[in-house]
Amino acid sequence: MLVVKRLVWSATAICVAGCYELQPARQSPEPGAVIALDISDQGRVALGGLVGPELSQIEGRFVSMEKGEYVLHVTGVRFLRGGEQGWSGETVSIKPEYVTSRYQRKFSTVKTAALSAIAVGAVALVATKGLSGLSQGDRGSIPGDTSQTMRRPLRPLRLDLFKILNNQVRTNPRSD
Repeated sequence: MLVVKRLVWSATAICVAGCYELQPARQSPEPGAVIALDISDQGRVALGGLVGPELSQIEGRFVSMEKGEYVLHVTGVRFLRGGEQGWSGETVSIKPEYVTSRYQRKFSTVKTAALSAIAVGAVALVATKGLSGLSQGDRGSIPGDTSQTMRRPLRPLRLDLFKILNNQVRTNPRSD
C-alpha cells in the first residue's frame, strides 16, 4: 500500500510540473510571473560579459519595468548551441531593444490531460497487477535437484605442523 501511495504522489508531482509551457506573451507581464526573453544579436553583445556570448534566451521571475528595462530574477539561461545553465535568482536588467520575443509560462490543458491519463493508467496497472506482476522473473516454482548429488558440509581446515614436518623428514632424509 505504501508503494501505491508513493506512485500516486510521484504521478501527481509529474502532472503538476509538466502542466506548464512557455507561450508567446500578448500583454505586459505581471510582477511574479515567470517569463522568458529571446535575446537579439545586439543583446548578446551587450550581455555577453554578464551572461555569456552565446546567450539565446533568459528565463526568470518578472520583477518590474524600471527605466524602461525588464527587471528579472533569473532562474536559467539557454545558449545558441543548446545547453542550459541554472541560475539562483540573480537580478538582471534587460533593455527592450535586446529582446526579440517574449514568452510567459502558462497552464497547458493538453499536457495536463495527457499526463493525467498516463498517471491514472500507471496507477490502475499497479493496482490490478501489483508490482510483482510487472516482472518476467521466476514464477515461484523451485526446480528439483537434477543432478541427484548431495553437498557435504565443509569441514574446518586443520594444519598440523608437526605431521607436515615429520612427513618431509621421512621423504627427504638428510645425508651428512
